[in-house]
Amino acid sequence: MAQQYTPSDDRSTEAAQPFPDIRSIGVGAPFRWIRLGLADFRACARASLFYGFCFTAMGLLTTFVFAHAYEYTAAVTTGFFLVAPFFAMGLYELSRRRERGLPGVLVPTLTVWRRNLGNIALFAGVLTVVFLIWARASMVVFAMFYTQEMPSLDGFLSQVMSLENLDFVLAYLLVGAGFAMFVFAVSVVSIPLMLDRNQDAVTSMLASLKALMLNPLPLLVWAALIVTLTVIGFLSFHIGLVVVMPVLGHATWHAYRELVEPLA
Repeated sequence: MAQQYTPSDDRSTEAAQPFPDIRSIGVGAPFRWIRLGLADFRACARASLFYGFCFTAMGLLTTFVFAHAYEYTAAVTTGFFLVAPFFAMGLYELSRRRERGLPGVLVPTLTVWRRNLGNIALFAGVLTVVFLIWARASMVVFAMFYTQEMPSLDGFLSQVMSLENLDFVLAYLLVGAGFAMFVFAVSVVSIPLMLDRNQDAVTSMLASLKALMLNPLPLLVWAALIVTLTVIGFLSFHIGLVVVMPVLGHATWHAYRELVEPLA
């Protein structure tokens, strides 16, 4: 059973915050976060489903790009993972409100980003730069390793999975994995920290990196769960994203609560 933590009070957000203390966690912790996230989803179902439909719309956009300009699919998919934390802010706020015994309603969560706008904007800028670099890198990899003439969509999947295009597939996956790991490393607890404590963006990203360094195996399990559940959501004709993404958002809040020592 996970501990219940008391969110920092309003006075703690008025002054500069100390560097967060990071806890060591067990490898089973991510499964507990999923369970707690599911409980939050059930308790705040209407508001959570609103964000779930937003994620589903993003998934449909990714599918549309795959069908009409599949060479951009990896970049758009990466964009999905970059934008997702900002949709998830509302879900973090729902979990935060539930901790405080407040009603889990939608309207107060829509403008939660205003609580620490400058630092959230800075963090968004960092992710935007990463996204733009990856979009360019994906096209470079495509140009360097995909040696055949651009096929039709019907022939694309069979061609890239053939041994003749193995170099392309490996290069695409390795480059994409590198960018995705960087984004994950700097965002494990970043936005919850900025929302909950008014923490600055740089400190929040460094705290996320420290959390990953102290807990590499549990957080790799967490990353694998995020990817696996998201893929399941896509494979269910996007219907699963309506539930999967809100549960992951709520679970991320509980990850933050367990990884970061509360203020005294």
